[in-house]
Amino acid sequence: MEAKNIAFIALMGALGNILFLFSYHAANIVQGVAVDLSHIPTFIAAIYGGPTVGLITGLLVGVLPGIYFGPLGSGSWLGLIGLPIGKALTGLTAGLLYKHLNVGGRSSRSLITIPLVLASYIPECLFTIFYFTVLLPVFIGGGGLGLLVVILPKAWAEIVFMGVFMGALVGNQGFNMFISSFLKGYGDRRSGAPR
Repeated sequence: MEAKNIAFIALMGALGNILFLFSYHAANIVQGVAVDLSHIPTFIAAIYGGPTVGLITGLLVGVLPGIYFGPLGSGSWLGLIGLPIGKALTGLTAGLLYKHLNVGGRSSRSLITIPLVLASYIPECLFTIFYFTVLLPVFIGGGGLGLLVVILPKAWAEIVFMGVFMGALVGNQGFNMFISSFLKGYGDRRSGAPR
């Protein structure tokens, strides 16, 4: 992996954790549930850098949420493992979908990006259900359906917002040029990256 890609991953990971801290403290809904906009850098990394960059960025973006909802919350050590895995699934899926559907090479990439972002969250959503209904009860003794009733609608609302936001970003030539300064191979038709 190129040094520029590693720097880009580190930058997106840091930005994701900063966005989590900001949104967590600005919009804490109830104890253990807060607005989380940390996936914006995950989607940027996955769409522009591909599945591997999206996966690694997702893992990094999940660190602070894992700490807050794990050891500092009700998830104990399991949250520190589970949240980064869930976010990595979204990064991997977004990168794979964007690359294999060659969304970056289409004239309507902004519109296609919105449902792609929504579809990218499905594996993490299923993992979240598994985490709260199986992993937490078995390993920690908490969880259950009660929290999912609050967490999943909130998460889908965030993903819809991020889908629209990402649609606007991939259609913005200035942003695309900015990203090109970070990533090697940006704009390569085979990568599916926006141009």
